[in-house]
Amino acid sequence: MSFLIAIARLLRFHYGPAHKIPDSPDATVIHGDGTMTSAKKGGDNIGFSGHKKVKGEKIIAFCDRNCNVIAPFVSAPGNRNESPLLREALPLVTRIAASVGLDLKGTIVSLDGVYDCRPNRKAIFNRGMIPNINANPRGRKSAKRGRKPLFDAAIFRERFNTIERVFGWEDKFRRLLLRFDRLSQLHYAFKTLAYTMINLRHFCQG
Repeated sequence: MSFLIAIARLLRFHYGPAHKIPDSPDATVIHGDGTMTSAKKGGDNIGFSGHKKVKGEKIIAFCDRNCNVIAPFVSAPGNRNESPLLREALPLVTRIAASVGLDLKGTIVSLDGVYDCRPNRKAIFNRGMIPNINANPRGRKSAKRGRKPLFDAAIFRERFNTIERVFGWEDKFRRLLLRFDRLSQLHYAFKTLAYTMINLRHFCQG
């Protein structure tokens, strides 16, 4: 993660103010989601996902509206629930954003229904951000009583052109499509390098 911070500071030194950087970070809305990578050779930090029916590891990543990865990921075995991982990822998001000069006060955090719970919403509010989480009915046949939480469907639909696109770009790196490394540190190092190349994609346009 320190490598990503160094890249961000290099961009600020080269371009000057943030608004002069191509597709500079738009921190008004950040999108987060989790993805799972199946493991073929075993190793550490791996578990069997009953939902995906595969053995592997999962991560949670965040990006802005311009598909710039803000926080690389929080990793966990495949059998871990993603919802508690969000509360581990939020401190990394705020720390990295502060390191590159991004102010996340008032930022909208858009997530899907997997992260819909009171502790997650409270953790986002406590950091001065606004949760935009699709409500999870959890098998209810009628609507839940009380005041409905804040939710903007238009912002939520942006995820298919932002965080899902980032995961699609990540799958272009064949080394990361399947995990063959037994050591998780080696696998995550390549994943961090892939996210760094995604953030530096402007220099590859020719």
